[in-house]
Amino acid sequence: MTDKDKRTKMRHELETIQAQARSAQTITDSLLEHIGGIAQSCSATAIFVYVDALDGNPISLPENLKQKVYYVTKTIEEDKLQENRNTRFLRVPNVPLTRLGQVKIAVFLALSRGLVKRGDKIVFLSGIAASGSLDTIIVTEVGREYEMYASVDADHVPPSHILPEIVERVIDLASELGKEGREGKPVGALFVVGDADRVLPLTRQMILNPFRGYPEEQRNILDESLEQTVKELSGLDGAFIIRGDGLIETCGAYLKTAGQGEFDLPRGLGARHHAAAGITSVTDSIAVTVSESTGTVTIFRAGRIITEIEKPRTIGRKPVPSAVNDKGPSHTRS
Repeated sequence: MTDKDKRTKMRHELETIQAQARSAQTITDSLLEHIGGIAQSCSATAIFVYVDALDGNPISLPENLKQKVYYVTKTIEEDKLQENRNTRFLRVPNVPLTRLGQVKIAVFLALSRGLVKRGDKIVFLSGIAASGSLDTIIVTEVGREYEMYASVDADHVPPSHILPEIVERVIDLASELGKEGREGKPVGALFVVGDADRVLPLTRQMILNPFRGYPEEQRNILDESLEQTVKELSGLDGAFIIRGDGLIETCGAYLKTAGQGEFDLPRGLGARHHAAAGITSVTDSIAVTVSESTGTVTIFRAGRIITEIEKPRTIGRKPVPSAVNDKGPSHTRS
């Protein structure tokens, strides 16, 4: 290929990228222009905006909508940015999610924080991470959508004795395990959170308890220094048992309720998911599972699935450039 041909090819690629950027901005502008009418027509209680799609850029909304907006963040840096702007925000796990997965996790965590309640209508705006544009709008009613909640009759809100930050931390760790596995290998995991006084008598240790004998302040799930320990131990058979205040009681625990009765779960779910359903059916806890085969994170309450958070499939496409200027492109589940 001659130098002229190379320059021509580069120019065409640049023109294509710039055209895509203009199109994306047009879509974003259109969504923001109509978001007020959409929110009003469905009597939306809240509007959630994924900030990673904005690449740090603020959005302009009518004054009457600003009080309903929650910016969905994934990092401490994004949190600080929203704090500096004096806007409300909700942190979710910093892992790739499908568009529906983005909605599911935000709704569940908003419920645990008391930001929304069952029956509320919510409008979601999102897009491709770091694209600087919004291209997706989803309107949903909390607790009603079958795609979001496998059980519409279950109580979706975590028990009041479980601190919201503990729920968030466990889901964060589970999502990271679902995405990364451990040392490049997929792993499954089960976390039972809350009502430990009733849960522990229904368990049997499969290994010596690695957390026994340590002071409480050294075995709280919120302690960041424990993250790698928890991930390492997640590869063991059995469940983590965690109090509502985040204290890790044990891991490698066999749940005796695993074989008691059948639960109305989708076909293909294995012993880990049935154990999660079993323990939450007889205690006031929630359980979070990670599927070894798919990386899907599933949350259980009252013996039923509340919601599933699927990991996006890799399809081998190149990432969409985040910004340009005129000078160039800057099965069986376990």
